[in-house]
Amino acid sequence: MSTERTTPAVRQETVHGRPAGFWRDLASVAIRALRQIPREPEAIIPALVIPLFFFVVNVGALSDVASMAGIGDFKAFQIPVAIVFAVTGISRASALVTDITGGYFDRLLLTPMHRTSLLLGLMVADLVLVVALSVPVLALGFALGVDFATGVPGVLVFLLLAGFWGLAFTGFPYAIALRTGNPAAVSSSFLLFFPFAFLTTSFLPLDALTGWLATIAVYNPVTYLLAALRSLIMDGWDATALWQGVASIAAVALVSFTVAFRALAGRTSRN
Repeated sequence: MSTERTTPAVRQETVHGRPAGFWRDLASVAIRALRQIPREPEAIIPALVIPLFFFVVNVGALSDVASMAGIGDFKAFQIPVAIVFAVTGISRASALVTDITGGYFDRLLLTPMHRTSLLLGLMVADLVLVVALSVPVLALGFALGVDFATGVPGVLVFLLLAGFWGLAFTGFPYAIALRTGNPAAVSSSFLLFFPFAFLTTSFLPLDALTGWLATIAVYNPVTYLLAALRSLIMDGWDATALWQGVASIAAVALVSFTVAFRALAGRTSRN
């Protein structure tokens, strides 16, 4: 009698990763991005120091000129300008380029992770960062005697407007990062903001501008953002200024997010 034993056939199964869910994917990307921020102080410190420096210089040098133009409190007038300079162009786009060039981004595309969360998670981290950058600028303003006519609720709305403006602009550097994968191109994306920053009411109110500068300022979304932020400090709850500020943020976000997510779709379709 044969003593051989028959070995049962082993069924080969392919193991596939299971989607964790959009919100979990979003949280994992955002948490990773936030953890990376303290490791890159060279990307954050200049974004805070430079606006504070120009705020102090502008207040010290132009206060007398501003009073002649009818600006009663030039410190309060300049705080929104410093905030806008601090938060505009701040993003994790440089980290995204590192992930692209290092191959980490391509490895993520091999997982069942939701594609939109790869970009939205970074934007969530950006929102947290730009709000955090606004706090020291406001603290300096308070130290110099700036008061909010709208009180504590106005401070919160101010931070939200600043945060959403910073978030709205992030689409441009992300689009450049996804299209080019070039760190130099991403670093130069801040140049896109320069026309917005200076062809507006940075130093004088709109009714004090003349000629072509006044015409451009009327169509510049930063003009209405600054007006909304200044109203919270100097005027009180101005519904017109606030809704115009929100509309300007939404208009910039619509353009920047469209180009960013189209760039994401183009990048993911090639992998």
